[in-house]
This record gives sequence, structure tokens and C-alpha cells, in this order.
Amino acid sequence: MTSRRTVLRILGGGAILAAGGAGLWAATRDPVAARAPWAQAGRDGTTDPRRRALSFAVLAPNPHNRQPWLADLSVPGEIGLFCDPERRLPHTDPFDRQVTIGLGCFLELLAQAAAEDGHRADIALFPDGEPDARLDDRPVARVRLVPDPGVTRDPLFAWVLERRSNKEPYDTARPVAAADLAAIAAVARQGTVAFTADSARVAELRAAAWAASLTEMTTRETARESIDLLRIGRAEIEANPDGIALAGPGIEALDAAGLLSRTALLDPASSAFAQQAAILKAPIDTAMAFLWLATPGNSRSQQIGAGRDHVRMNLAATARGLAMHPLSQALQEFPAMRPHAVRMRADLAIAPGDTLHMFVRLGYGPPVRPSPRWPYGTRIRTA
Repeated sequence: MTSRRTVLRILGGGAILAAGGAGLWAATRDPVAARAPWAQAGRDGTTDPRRRALSFAVLAPNPHNRQPWLADLSVPGEIGLFCDPERRLPHTDPFDRQVTIGLGCFLELLAQAAAEDGHRADIALFPDGEPDARLDDRPVARVRLVPDPGVTRDPLFAWVLERRSNKEPYDTARPVAAADLAAIAAVARQGTVAFTADSARVAELRAAAWAASLTEMTTRETARESIDLLRIGRAEIEANPDGIALAGPGIEALDAAGLLSRTALLDPASSAFAQQAAILKAPIDTAMAFLWLATPGNSRSQQIGAGRDHVRMNLAATARGLAMHPLSQALQEFPAMRPHAVRMRADLAIAPGDTLHMFVRLGYGPPVRPSPRWPYGTRIRTA
């Protein structure tokens, strides 16, 4: 699930900023409205358990932060979940596998939030049939919320509002304990999870992950897809709180000066591209452990299950003070990525016939703000 939140964060250097500029930015230019759904989850006064559950579900991780979910509330007590066809990623995710995983993350948080309200979420996946090559207009799921005083609440829910996909560099002086990795892997319910914190193996996987990232950045169509989803500065982020948000005093200064060129970011020969690459490589080079998840096949239901497992592990990592960041480039299915996909499968000893769905780095990272989100009400297509 690629993001470039930190791209060009330092591009141009801090010299652009006057003394005290960062503090002024935080007070006046931080796109706080785009993060409001995190503060408002479960607190808007609605008595409809479906809406309360949706207010947490929209906080789920998803590729390029496209937030591809649409909810149908036309049937009392039920939620119909659909994929918004305008929010797919046809170049980096040509078969909608990653988008489907994001919808699985959504369903997991929906079920956890419903249980907090004393409701069991009965989820029927692809009730009108599983789509093949691409998602279509059929429902991804129908979810019936059933009052159930005996429903089991998930302890992972306590960390929903703290969960992040932390894309910053991690502390290379702090190793990740194997016991923590095992505990994180243990919360997965459907996929097969493996992990490593061995320094030699981690170094090899860092190199493989960066090689795949560079291919995504230098393949014109996939690079353009990401650049087109950039939201630069407070105004753009708050107007469209999805995609790849670039915020910060340096970004605001560069944008105001007309020095932040999307065209330059697409040109591998430009200095902007070189600095972008250096900033994106730094977090990969600080991975202190890797964890991956595979399923014995690649059905849409298995993709949903992979998403549910992924967000569960993200919550478990949060509970242990660990940062997690998906590095999905080598898992992408566009042609130029094929050699990296083959290499990654070999490096991780993925069995023939199994599908590698998630590959994430872990470590101890700095605190980060939550990603922008559309309010859940904007993602309801039929009330």
C-alpha cells in the first residue's frame, strides 16, 4: 500500500523557513479538518449502530489512501459494502487485489466497532458472486448487525484511534524482539504469517524492497498514478482528504514559491526526483524487521481475509509500541514489477500456488499524525 506522505518533506532545506515558522505552520496551516474523522469516530451522536460502526471503519488502512468504500444503508439493520470504481488504481493495482485488501481492513474495523456496541456483524462476502479480473458493481459484502449481548469484544479495538501506517525512518538502535513479532503474527486468523529480525536477512530484504520501489517510481504509468494523487498543502488536502498528502512548513513554502513541480517529480533526471528518491529510501533502510502474509490461493475472499489480518496485526503492533509500514511495491502485478515479484517470492520462500499479499517493515518510529479521511457520511451512497 504505497504512500508518499514524506516525499519532499525536506526538499529545498529548512533554510526556507524563518525562525518560528514551523510553529506558525502548526497553528495555522496544519490540515486539521482532514483528520477530523479520527476525533469524531463514535462521537457524532448517532444512535444508528451502522453509522457508528462506519465512523470507525473509514479509518482503515488502504492503498494510496483512496478510501474505496461505499456503503448502502437502504435495508434496515444492514450495510451493503461496494467498491467505488473511481477509486481504484488501474496501473499499480491492475487486478484490484490491493483495493480488495483495503476493503478487508474496512470490514475488520466495522466488525470490531459493531461488537463494541453490542452487535454481531454477520458478514456475507460477495453475495452476488466473486468478480474475476476486476471488481465490478456487485456488492463486496452484505453485513447484518445483530444485537447480541454475548458478543465478544476484541481487545485490539482499544488501539484503533492510535493505529498508523508509520512511513517515517525507524530507530536503528532499537531491535525488534522475536517475541513481539510472534505475538503480532498470532492475531492473524486466516493467512499464513512469517517474519524475521535477523540483521543479515533484513539487509537483503531492504535492498529488494528498495529495488521494487525504484521500479514503481521509474515506470511512467505507475509513477503518474501516484503523482496525480498528490494533495499538496492544507487547501488541497482539506478539499480532497484522500490520496497522498504532503503537508509541512517546507512543503507550504515550496508550493507558494512555485518550486514543487509534479512534472519534475516524474523526471528521473531531475534533482527533484533524486531528492524524492533519497527521502523514500531512508525509511526502507531503517527497517528493523519484516513480516509477511500469504494465502493458499488468490480468491477475492482470501484477499478480504488478508486485509482483515493486516489491520489486526497493525493494531497488535501499535499495542506493543511498534510502528508498521506496508511495502507493497514488489507485490504489485504490473509487467515491469514481475522480476521483483519473482525475487521476493524466492526470498520469502513463498510456496507455489500461494499468494503473497502483505509485506511490511517494523521498528520503533516517531509519533505521526493520522492520515486524512473523508467523513463517513460522504461514503454512504444510499441512506
